[in-house]
Amino acid sequence: MKHSILTLALLATLGLAACDNRPEVIYVPPAAGTPGPAGPTGATGNTGNTGNTGNTGSTGSTGTPGFDGSKGEAGKPGDGTTVIVMPPAASAPAN
Repeated sequence: MKHSILTLALLATLGLAACDNRPEVIYVPPAAGTPGPAGPTGATGNTGNTGNTGNTGSTGSTGTPGFDGSKGEAGKPGDGTTVIVMPPAASAPAN
């Protein structure tokens, strides 16, 4: 009986020593001091140099008349027939 009580006391001591119920301490560093007012505005810097102007491009060719944006031949008079072209919005009546 003496050994049982001694063994139980030893196990209880070891069991309670293994449990650490203390709360974990977390270190929070103090906040830095509040910043003071802003200082005066500094001087404006110098203006930079203007860059060089590029070279002028060459003029393009005129191309074939009627193509490449050049002016085509003048139209010829008609043979008496009149063609009336209606704009797309006015060609069909709305229902």
